[in-house]
Amino acid sequence: MCTHTPKCPTATSSDAEAAQVVAAHPEQGWSLLCNAVVIFEDTGELLPDGRVVAPHRPLAAV
Repeated sequence: MCTHTPKCPTATSSDAEAAQVVAAHPEQGWSLLCNAVVIFEDTGELLPDGRVVAPHRPLAAV
């Protein structure tokens, strides 16, 4: 799916969120990456195979 150079990381890579944004919908809180991962503003993700990655925001420093 990726036509960028260098190629974007795959959806299963540990750095999948580094892929290029191909559709951004900040008003709805999500973006589609070129590796078919949907990322949400709460840092959750929807992978192309339907698996969900729970939000993983860093804990606030106390």
